[in-house]
Amino acid sequence: MGSETAPARKVIVLADPTRESAVALQYALSNVVLENDELILLHVESPNSWRKNTLSFLRRSSLPSHYVPNLEGGDIDFLEAMKQVCEVAQPGIRIRKEKMQMEAKVKDKDKANAILVRCNTLGVDAVIIGQRRSLSSALLGIKRPGSAGLKAFDMAEYLIENSNCNCVGVQKKGQNAGYLINTKTQKNFWLLA
Repeated sequence: MGSETAPARKVIVLADPTRESAVALQYALSNVVLENDELILLHVESPNSWRKNTLSFLRRSSLPSHYVPNLEGGDIDFLEAMKQVCEVAQPGIRIRKEKMQMEAKVKDKDKANAILVRCNTLGVDAVIIGQRRSLSSALLGIKRPGSAGLKAFDMAEYLIENSNCNCVGVQKKGQNAGYLINTKTQKNFWLLA
């Protein structure tokens, strides 16, 4: 029997200069992406969003320190920093940075729908998104201040429920405690890392 390799997949990590996005990237690099896969760092950008950011969001994440590029001298494009992390962690994968421009006052649901359309266009196999939720808010629901019991829009949950491909919401729980994973079929699944 010859050694057969799995067909290459396309995996999107929704990228922002946030801790949650760094956790999603860490999860994708250590648990999802295989050699020969293509990793797409997708950032949805509006005119009011930050164009550059320091690497502090990567340093605050639980990525091993040798993954975080040492780029002194000010600000750096966070997508470039994330790409460099990927190149160090998984040298056998293809990495692409992609930005989607949105209007300034577009609603989160419209952003989520634009992401879903882009995923379908690219023929993506998996979408990884960082989630910012506590376990209690996941179980009890998130309420907007001043709203009559309406749940706040959760982009990760919307993408998970409406994506044609596998979509995973990821939260890091403690330095060595693993991940809390949400998919269409598994809610609040604890994955020890």
